Amino acid sequence: MSFDWNDALRKDLAALKPSGIRKFFDLVDNMKGVVALTVGQPDFVTPWHIRDSAIYSLEQGRTYYTSNAGIPALRRGISDYLSRRFGLEPYSEDEIIVTVGGSEAIDLCIRATVRPGDEVIIPLPCFVCYAPLVKLAGGTPVFIETREEDEFKLKARDLKEKMTEKTRLVVLPYPANPTGAVMDENDLKEIADVIRNSDAAVLSDEIYAELTYGGRHVSISSLPGMRERTVICSGFSKAFAMTGWRLGYIAAPLPAAKQMLKLHQFAVMCAPTQSQFAALEAIVNGDEDIDYMRGEYDARRRLIVDGLRELGFPCFEPKGAFYVYPNISGYGLDAEKFCEKLLYEAGVAIVPGTAFAESATGFARISYAYSTAHITEALERIGKWKKTL
Repeated sequence: MSFDWNDALRKDLAALKPSGIRKFFDLVDNMKGVVALTVGQPDFVTPWHIRDSAIYSLEQGRTYYTSNAGIPALRRGISDYLSRRFGLEPYSEDEIIVTVGGSEAIDLCIRATVRPGDEVIIPLPCFVCYAPLVKLAGGTPVFIETREEDEFKLKARDLKEKMTEKTRLVVLPYPANPTGAVMDENDLKEIADVIRNSDAAVLSDEIYAELTYGGRHVSISSLPGMRERTVICSGFSKAFAMTGWRLGYIAAPLPAAKQMLKLHQFAVMCAPTQSQFAALEAIVNGDEDIDYMRGEYDARRRLIVDGLRELGFPCFEPKGAFYVYPNISGYGLDAEKFCEKLLYEAGVAIVPGTAFAESATGFARISYAYSTAHITEALERIGKWKKTL
């Protein structure tokens, strides 16, 4: 009997669309002379003392598996870090799971909580992973369109309208990719008031928590009645310039953490050992690195926001992450066509808003995780190209 993978593979997996971000990455890879502002990756090299700690762990022969949940000292360090940097009550060692990047943390949270028929509320625009993971878990994504006039924040009135008895999980991806939106304490209090009147849990994706401009990040888990229903998913990639180390974590109430740990055990055993030792050094001795890189990003943020506005692009001021989300709707082109023309005619690569929400045809995402010289060159090219439109 002949074998056909098309019959063997899951139909719901085959139906998922590839990431819209990846399309533009692939185009840039095959072109020369392009100034790319596409990648959400720090352009800083991981600080030396962090790299050195990984090297030292190899020299000491630490090449074995760690415990499934991660090195105990690292889990304690993560708890101390969350308290020191964000004012959270300490988590126990068993409430922390060290994961393979923040992506695995998100996957574990969704798979552990979402059952077939459950609904998961996701604000748009957002990073591309949430909805596909919900669908693969048998759940139904319920989207809430955030608005430019609301600074792309999730509003309590919209959340309340979408909540039903089937709502199992609310995703709070703030500071946000792609918009750079931030939810302050008052915003979160209003959201918490809605969620507390439901049976829903919260997935708080806080990977950009250290990259806020104008005040300390506030986690919804710090609010009354929210810690016991919130799973914090975060990691080391953005704050410490450690994308390739693939190190993240979950901080969750013990009943949830125990079940998520089972999934982690069966799927990956443990996170990479050397990355864990590097992360331990980062989280204990890396505060100055965070502050330095955030200062650099802030300067770039001002450069690109002011530059885009001077060129005539309406631009909401991002308060977090390292993205700007200009309104490009005034040029008679949808987002994908606009970005394609900009790429082929000006040699500047950005990502269409439709990669993050099908409705975002009038927006584009620009990353400022690049040098000021790189950003300046891109702005000059955009200015010259704009005159030809």
